[in-house]
Parts: sequence; C-alpha cells; structure tokens
Amino acid sequence: MPKSKRNKVVHLTQVTKKGREHKERIFENIRECAAEYQHCFVFAVDNMRNTYLKDVRQELSDSRLFFGKTKLVCRALGQSPEDSHMENIYKLNKYLKGNVGLLFTNRAPDAVLAYLSSLSQVDFARAGAVAPRGFTIPYGVVYSTGGEVPPEHDVPLGHTLEPELRRLGVPTRMVKGRVVLEGIEGEGYVVCREGDVLDSRQTRLLKLFSVCVSEFRIRALAYWSAATAEVTVVDANAMDGVVEDDASE
Repeated sequence: MPKSKRNKVVHLTQVTKKGREHKERIFENIRECAAEYQHCFVFAVDNMRNTYLKDVRQELSDSRLFFGKTKLVCRALGQSPEDSHMENIYKLNKYLKGNVGLLFTNRAPDAVLAYLSSLSQVDFARAGAVAPRGFTIPYGVVYSTGGEVPPEHDVPLGHTLEPELRRLGVPTRMVKGRVVLEGIEGEGYVVCREGDVLDSRQTRLLKLFSVCVSEFRIRALAYWSAATAEVTVVDANAMDGVVEDDASE
C-alpha cells in the first residue's frame, strides 16, 4: 500500500543558521571595541562550563567578551600592520588558537589578571577530558565516595546503584544488603589513571562517586594596551611552537 502523502512530519522548532550578516556584526563589534576600550586580552578557557562563564560575564559587565571563529577574530584584529586599524593589535593573532576568546576592558591589567587567576571551579569531568589524577574503587564494601574519605567518615553505597555499577563494568555483587567489589583481595577496580582521556563510562563512574576532576579556569595569554600600542605576554607557555615572524603575519 503506498504511503499516504498526508503523513508528514512537521517540526515545531526551527533553527536559523548564523549567516554572513551575523559574522559581519561580530567583525564590526570587535573593531568598535578595539577603538573604545583601553585593553584587549586574549584568554584561554580550560574545561568550559557555560554556567561559570555566565558568572564571569556578570562580574565583568563593564567589559566585553567575545567567543567566535578564530579566523574571523583574527581578521577583525587585522592580519598585518597595514590591515590593522589599531596599532600593533594584530600581534594578538598568534595567541588565537584553540578554545580562546577576547576580553575588551578599561580595567587596569593587574586587576584583570588578579581576578582571572582567582577563578577556579571544580566540576564533574566530561568525555574527552584528560584525567589529572587516578581513581580506584577499593576492594570490599563499596562506599559512597569510593574510598576518597576513610570508611569511618563515609557511608556504604546505596544498594539501588549496584545494577548501574555492573552495567558500567564494575564487578560487584550484593552481600547481606551491601554492595561489595569482587576481585583479588587488596586490589581495587581502576576507574581511570592519571593522563587517561576519559570516555563516557569513566565519567559516569566518577560522577556516581561524586569525584570532581575537572577545573574550570580562565588563563590570560597576552594583552594589548592602547596607551603603549604594545602586546604584553602573560603566559610564556603560550609561545611554545610559535615562530615570531612579523613579516609572515
């Protein structure tokens, strides 16, 4: 029987793609801010979390933050002395790699750097993150923090979570109403090791045991000042692998 033409899927939501007009607006906004504000910072974000970034925007409400395609941002700052509308601001382009953004502000650089360096929020890791440390569930009765605190200060893991642990590959069973990790006595179950690129199974286990291994941070890499028309390097490591060659910029 032929399919009825009346049976059509109607999507109630529609997402409009950001086109050329949106890109041009960002381009013009960056150029206007470069002329309006005294300082332009390039910053990198570790373990991006929109919730925490929203708090940063509120704290820096007198400033402007930009995230966007790095090629577009480079073009807005200028790619050569002739193309740059503000003297030497194009030299920030060498730092625009990876998960970075721009901060335009009239605040003193020392105050901005002090604020950014004080930012630190721990959170649960997401798949793809690199584990800064290892985590192993100890042999025997499984506790709610997986051995992160001494047993006398912890409580046994709820029995309702035992099927979830087995589904995630942890060899557990119920013994007298308690979740027990099986295996060789004295050896635990390794969830992750330092340096591991975490997958979704590992991040789920870390979250089950309330282990936060990700840290939201904002690192200033360099900044440009209108008064001196010079770029000041903040993070020397940001120059690793970068060849300084103004002619090629």
